[in-house]
Amino acid sequence: MEALTIPNLNIGKVYDSRYSDNEFHLERLNSLALFFGRNMPTHYHDRYYQIHCILEGNTHVLLDQSHYSMHGKTLFFTPPTVPHSFVTDDHASGFVITASQQLVWRLLDIEIGRNDIASTAMQPFCIPLPESSPLETLFEMLEKESAGQQFMAESASLSWLQLILIEIMRYANNQQVTTSYRSTDVNVFNQFNVLIEENYRSHWALPQYAEHIGLTTSRLNDICRRVSGLSSKRLITDRIMQEARRMLLLTAMSISEVGYELGFTDPAYFARFFRKNAGITASAFREKGRD
Repeated sequence: MEALTIPNLNIGKVYDSRYSDNEFHLERLNSLALFFGRNMPTHYHDRYYQIHCILEGNTHVLLDQSHYSMHGKTLFFTPPTVPHSFVTDDHASGFVITASQQLVWRLLDIEIGRNDIASTAMQPFCIPLPESSPLETLFEMLEKESAGQQFMAESASLSWLQLILIEIMRYANNQQVTTSYRSTDVNVFNQFNVLIEENYRSHWALPQYAEHIGLTTSRLNDICRRVSGLSSKRLITDRIMQEARRMLLLTAMSISEVGYELGFTDPAYFARFFRKNAGITASAFREKGRD
């Protein structure tokens, strides 16, 4: 079997160039979902941590070889280079922090091999949050400070981020992390996502994916539903939609050109495909995203 090539996702280059030179940034989950969709295929972040604080809804998370199915307030912590994917339902909301490894280590006073914080900060984990958790308030204060122009706003933002990181380290140390681990399912799911990445523009049919992996379509679908809560067909569709959203918002291509770029030979069919899966037309989505 060929080694899986998992993409490195640079938020500053793919999502918003304003973040390309920042040590960290905070974004609402709903804003990222509008751009990327609710299903994020397997990827990693080189030299960056990512922290998801989910406040409501259902979440399926894959961190390296561990799979979690969570409901309600949830936090998942992803160190640099750790492969991860996740699916949130339409009701899920929350915050996402992306921060450089250097900054996180500085704020946590980490010295590899010299303090016990390092062992926690270098491990991915997914934990439920109590209803009384102060994290939601801390995230809101960081968001308010980051958006404002007050005196010493940068120093204040770093202080709020440090408090968030400390609170997360405390939760991780106080809770036993459990997973619904099943390595064979995870390996198949990762392989399927890599094949989608390589072939979604070619519009491979589901039997082609299943045959390449060496499974029946039914078996592949069962595994996808266990790991992500989504059907195998939906995962393919979501990847096409993710790229369509990106191109509509970040390029000047016409809607027909976007369709051609994504392998659709008939612009009308692409228009119907987008409207069916987004709930609005491509032109309306483009206008809404640029407001």
